[in-house]
Amino acid sequence: MTDYRIAEMAQQYLRYDMIEHHTELPDFPHYRTRLLHAFLSKGSRVEAFSELYALVTSIVQMGLDTHDLVPETNREKENKATRGRQLKVLAGDYFSSRFYHLLSQAGQIETIRQLSASICEVNRMKLNFYLLMKQVKMTAEDYIRHSVDIKMQLFLSFSHLMEGIFSSYWPELLRGFTRCEVLLQEIFRAQSAEELRGSWGFWHVLQKGTKDEKRQLLGEETESGKLQTLWLKYNIAAQLYSMLEDQLRQVQNKINQLGSEKIVQELRQVLEPFLHYLSAPKVMEEI
Repeated sequence: MTDYRIAEMAQQYLRYDMIEHHTELPDFPHYRTRLLHAFLSKGSRVEAFSELYALVTSIVQMGLDTHDLVPETNREKENKATRGRQLKVLAGDYFSSRFYHLLSQAGQIETIRQLSASICEVNRMKLNFYLLMKQVKMTAEDYIRHSVDIKMQLFLSFSHLMEGIFSSYWPELLRGFTRCEVLLQEIFRAQSAEELRGSWGFWHVLQKGTKDEKRQLLGEETESGKLQTLWLKYNIAAQLYSMLEDQLRQVQNKINQLGSEKIVQELRQVLEPFLHYLSAPKVMEEI
């Protein structure tokens, strides 16, 4: 069973006409879900529950990610925008609660406690992350590290179930895959005028730029065109491509050290989308 099957299973808990008509949802966490399922089904003592654990974790992650899409303020009074904001809050709450129902039906009370504690930790980490950003006390690498830590926390909570060589490689590979995911997301953000503020490029230019450039970044009314000019000057997209390429090499090396050919092949398949993006940068630049 692959994460694509798990993603299909998750749709019955994620797809509702009202939500689809009035708001948008985040992307399904394919890479982390498939990685978790691969390790639980081949290198843990809970193989029989590998599909259930991967399913509920992905649903919880969708709930947390949906809450992240809620705007900080609700100044927009137009009914459609207000409804979309409210639905994001309700959808996030609903998704986050579904794991309890599914696990309780399977008698997995300890896993409920485990994921509940992990949700609390994710929210704590997010609060610290947002405070650092608001206080402008962050480097570009800090931004990536915190983003990765937050995205991998739910999945990391299953570490105690891994056995043998899988136990030692699970945290490293989870971090490596998650870092690839974050870097790919930042590549897309670097190509969208609406996504520049607060991205990796923002913190990089704030760290490396001149005093005047830093003032531009911190100015709320700075035009997106000026920000794009700074991104070109500091080769933001090219640096992100290079970082992703380097991270992929490290992940591939780790994968090759696993003893099971079956899981090696499966994890190589998980990496294929990343490799595809790197091999076709001109296509990405047009997105």
